[in-house]
Amino acid sequence: MTIHLTFLGAAQNVTGSRHLVEADGARVLVECGLYQERHLLGRNWEPFPVSPRKIDAVLLTHAHLDHCGLLPKLVREGFAGPIHCTPATAELARIILLDSGHIQEEDAAYKLKRHRKEGRAGPRPVVPLYTAADAERCTPLFAPVPYGTPRQVARGMTATFRDAGHVLGSAMVALDVDRDGESRTVLFSGDVGRENTPILADPSAPRRADYVLVESTYGDREHSPPQDVADRLAAVINETVARGGKVVIPAFALERSQAILYYLNELLQAGKVPRVPVFLDSPMAISITKVFQRHPELYDAEMNDYERRHLSPFKLPGLKMTQTVEESKAINEFRRPAIILAGSGMCTGGRVKHHLVNNIERAECTVLFVGYQSRGTLGRQIAEGAAEVRIHGKTRQVRARVERIGGFSAHADRGELLAWLRGLEGRPRGVFVVHGEPESAAAFGEFLRSRTGWRVSVPRYGDQAVLNGPPA
Repeated sequence: MTIHLTFLGAAQNVTGSRHLVEADGARVLVECGLYQERHLLGRNWEPFPVSPRKIDAVLLTHAHLDHCGLLPKLVREGFAGPIHCTPATAELARIILLDSGHIQEEDAAYKLKRHRKEGRAGPRPVVPLYTAADAERCTPLFAPVPYGTPRQVARGMTATFRDAGHVLGSAMVALDVDRDGESRTVLFSGDVGRENTPILADPSAPRRADYVLVESTYGDREHSPPQDVADRLAAVINETVARGGKVVIPAFALERSQAILYYLNELLQAGKVPRVPVFLDSPMAISITKVFQRHPELYDAEMNDYERRHLSPFKLPGLKMTQTVEESKAINEFRRPAIILAGSGMCTGGRVKHHLVNNIERAECTVLFVGYQSRGTLGRQIAEGAAEVRIHGKTRQVRARVERIGGFSAHADRGELLAWLRGLEGRPRGVFVVHGEPESAAAFGEFLRSRTGWRVSVPRYGDQAVLNGPPA
């Protein structure tokens, strides 16, 4: 048996997850993610290395853009097979892809307008990577599959999804490849969640696998304890309110926005923060929150207890969900202290850019980062202490306070990833470290080798592995 595994994204970088599995003419693409690092954006425009028409199926671990955001382009270029994922992921991906299509169109239109105003032209026509209509064409292809239910996804290939505890509906995927009386299992971790995090059940333990692809977003560090997260959030809010400013939180619409509402709910009930308006200024986050409310079967015990006591964080006192552009703009006229959650989480687009324009030069305000900031993104520049940044074509001075709370992460850290891998039944033939910046991936690879003695590699973009060797 020979299986070819090609690393087409998230290889010594964090975004753009894509892994192609081929065996005897069958082809399955695991993930189809958007690159979000500025220096890698050009890869989004490149032709797919294999014709989309020749791909039998796509397996999707969850609905974050760096895992699903290039699906509209894949479909536009000829892919017509099923997109297998959990039911919640199918609902969420439809929302996220449609929003991404709108943003691609809006950003292209804004850039074209700015170029015309400045009297300059770029090296190529300004067009969106894909459109909302392209995103709509993905909808009929989603093929929901419940956790724990094996599904044949191509000739001789069967996939089983299990809860990864990362975001609503997230999964690790075990792909069983059967050929000539032999069988190999390739386990794709997706993004591994953490135990005892808000709202969602803990990650499932992995089962037997011959080969494992494991993420390494935080493979070189440990997270803060959960209590530290709540205390730090309270401190930032209290200090900013005392200065008369706003707390601007660039927040991912999926999971992070809902987790922040959960912590705010706890803090308000305990009287640890003042009651100030909380604006969830993201139509996508609002729609996603409604999906959360439709899937209580995915909640943990604490969240279910809140629901029983009618204390849902999604009905937080003072919470204002702003759908329209007019409602969003009105927040800028609100001069009293407030908390603003807006996307995108890495400040690469969306309404948060407008809130940064209006608040980043105000010393009484705070920009609070609660999620990972990929290298090359605007969020990374601000988080690393840039004195000035360019937003919407103009240079802005960073006078607001900039704070980071790392313990919010929905990604397992180094120790948690090791514990998750040690749950495997038996010794894998090989482990591939993916979905991490070069330093993080390399550090986790070395850490894993030293602690387990397993055969571990850190593939680069475009590398191909042949999965037919003897056990390590």
